[in-house]
This record gives sequence, structure tokens and C-alpha cells, in this order.
Amino acid sequence: MAARSRRHLARTLLTAVNGTTGAGLLLALVTGARIRRGRDGVLIAEGYRRRIPPATCFTVGSVIITRRTAEWLLADERSALLDHETRHAGQYAVLGPLFWPAYWVLCGWSYALTGSYGSRNFFERHAGLHTGGYPELPLRPWAARFTRSAATASRSRPDGTPSPH
Repeated sequence: MAARSRRHLARTLLTAVNGTTGAGLLLALVTGARIRRGRDGVLIAEGYRRRIPPATCFTVGSVIITRRTAEWLLADERSALLDHETRHAGQYAVLGPLFWPAYWVLCGWSYALTGSYGSRNFFERHAGLHTGGYPELPLRPWAARFTRSAATASRSRPDGTPSPH
């Protein structure tokens, strides 16, 4: 079995055992989305009709939930988006249900720094910021001033002087 296949199998098993794929399937069932088999062990719930979240696609466990059809998401021209969402499934495999609070805390962090929920969110950056449709935004002025002053303070210490913290 190739290393890639083992990773996909491990991700699928971990998200099944930690309950996040079950949560994704339940969400799909409750919202009337239709489950289809995707690539590399992910499932696609097509036809999601709720307003929240506003994204075209989002992932819960190993279930990619989309407002569009599975064929739309599986098309070659959207392979980067599918890869982005599949990377989120890998994040669920590692964190399980802890992904949700961690993700939302980082959305708040990103929004505070940039005005975008995804731009400075570690999970979105790791999954591929641009492939997920998130812009790379500059820091807000207060955050840029703060990071500049922190960088200046660390450079002003003589070499070999330990940080005061």
C-alpha cells in the first residue's frame, strides 16, 4: 500500500473514531444534503442550503459539505479547492472535536489582526490560504505597530543577552 493511501486510510479512520465524520454526516442528513463518495477517502455532501456558513464549501471530519454538486467540486479546475478542504479533514484527524474551538479562536485572532477570518488563521494557512479563497491581507495598523515594536525590542538586545521573558 502506497504511503499516500495509508495517510488517507489513517485520516479516514481517525475522523471516524473521533466522531467528527459522524458529526459531518449528521449535519448533512439534518440539512438535506446528499452524500457522495469523493476522492482519497473523503465524502462530499452536496446541495447544502443553509445560510451559515456563507462559504461554498466547508469540512466537518472527512465530509466536505458544499452548496454545489459533487461533480462541481470534483472537476479538475477545482482540484486546488478540493485539496484545501481535504487538508482540513487531516486537521480534524489530528485534533478531533478540539478542531472546532481551536478553529474559531483562530478566526477571532485573524479577524482582530486583519479584518478577515481566514487571513491569519493557522488552519486556513496550512490548508492553503489562496486555494480556499482567502485573501492575504496586511495587518491592521495597531497590529503592525505592535509587531514592529516587538521586533525592534528583540533586535535592540546585545547578542547573547537573554530575553527578559
